[in-house]
Order: sequence, then C-alpha cells, then structure tokens
Amino acid sequence: MSYVLSCCSVADLTTEQMEKRNIYFACFHYTMDGVDKTDDMGLSMKSTDFYAALSAGADVHTSQVNVEEYIQYFSRFLEKGLDVLHVTLSSGLSGSFNSARIAAEMLAEQYPDRKLYVVDSLGASSGIGLMMETLADKRDAGEDIDSLCAWITAHRLEMHHWFTASDLTQFVKGGRITKAAGWFGTVLKICPVLNMDHLGRLIPRFKIRGQQKALKELVNQMEEHAWNGTGYSEKCYICHSACEADARTVAAEVKKRFPSLNGEVGIYNIGTTIGCHTGPGTVALFFWGDKREN
Repeated sequence: MSYVLSCCSVADLTTEQMEKRNIYFACFHYTMDGVDKTDDMGLSMKSTDFYAALSAGADVHTSQVNVEEYIQYFSRFLEKGLDVLHVTLSSGLSGSFNSARIAAEMLAEQYPDRKLYVVDSLGASSGIGLMMETLADKRDAGEDIDSLCAWITAHRLEMHHWFTASDLTQFVKGGRITKAAGWFGTVLKICPVLNMDHLGRLIPRFKIRGQQKALKELVNQMEEHAWNGTGYSEKCYICHSACEADARTVAAEVKKRFPSLNGEVGIYNIGTTIGCHTGPGTVALFFWGDKREN
C-alpha cells in the first residue's frame, strides 16, 4: 500500500498483533518513582510487573508524545514516500491530538506531496485498538487512505467504551473520583461503571454494589447499544488491569448473549499509560454501536 495506518501506543493490543496487521504506533511515556519509562505495549515492562508495582505503592505519572517526537515519528514514513493516517488518544483525555496536529501542519511544508491525516479517536485503550483493526480490514479490502479517514471520522463515536473498577485508588489519585466517593465505594463495595462521552471524556454513569453485578452491567450496556442488538456480528474486545478472571467472566457473558460475534472475544491488558490512571482491578468492554450523543 502507498500509506500506513498508525496510532498511539495506548491502543492496548499486543505488539505481535500490531505487526501482523501492519499497524504502527507512537509511544507514550510515563515515570515510575521518578524513573522515565516508555509505554511500548509491554515490551520493556510486563503488565504483571507494572501492576504489582502499583499495588505496592509506586508513584506514576504519564506524559504524551510531544510535537518534536511526532515530527520524527511521521518523518520516517513521509521520507519514504508513504502517506499516513494516524489515530490519537482522545483529546478529552490528552493533548496528544493537538501535538500530532501541529506536527502534521509543520511537516506539510516539507512534504507538500504527501498526505498526513491526524484523527482524534475520541476514545482510548483497546477501543482505539478495535478501531485500528477495523481500518486494517478496510485497507486490506483495497480502500484508499482518503476513504478510511472519512470513514473513521464519521464513525468514531460509534465505538463504545464501558469500564468498571473494583480498586478505586488510582481513580481517586487522578481526580476522576472524589476521595469521599472512593472511601464509600471501597467500604460499601460499590463499583462505578463509566463510559466515554461524545467529547471523548471518561464519565461515571452508574454506581453498582457488587463487582459481579458491575461486570454484568457492562454486557447489559452492550445489549442496549450494540449494532443490531444481540444480533451483533462485529468484533468485540475486552481489556483488563491485572484481573484476567474478571475479563473472562465478561467474555463468557458476551459470547452467551451475542452468538453471531465475529470470532472470539479479544482479551488484552490495559497498558501502562491508561493503567497509570486506572490502577489494577479495571475491566473495559469495547464494541461498535449506536452513536454516542452525550
């Protein structure tokens, strides 16, 4: 092909899957106890080690890809005569989209004959991964970069992201849940159910007492919102932070309620960038559905 598909490393798939589908990624960064690290989809730090460190009290902070890094990253393709379609982490969560956009504008002067499209996913984690898988399917079917850019821009709000968490420590640290709500949630075993809104922000939607009920609510939301309801026939992804058993519980419920799924439910680890904010104990469900309106 005369173009490449690219995204941020927060797409939370595996490097093997990205390589197999010929999807490139730009790495985010984080610090752990003051040491700079790279979010490279688990190559430099295994998920189990990362969440063990968080559980032990490690102090973590994230940083986005800056403009200069994007210029260097995009240039490796443009100088080879390749066009680029890059999908970023939601602008509602990060400034990555703006940095990539500025880099693209600067590179347009240097490579006037090349196309460099930057699309705000308005999503995160394996939701971006599922977007990229769908784009790769369309690319492999012969669609050009212009039609893919138009398609994902038109349909990005149809990617649903539903999360629940049993450990609220990192949510409180990041300010997404108040300290009081975190304390009561822990004592009363209340699990928040959150999703991404139409501006790409993570919004608490429900407070459910009991982890198993919260996990089931994720699938309830899929039944309510998925394309064609229980007749949904596209792919479905789940990711988790050090709670694989919970992810498999959700996957089993999805398979039971949606017999026409395209293949098995994909289960992945929440990567280090997103994991810095969720901590261990988070499960997320991703699927194509009706347009997110709020």
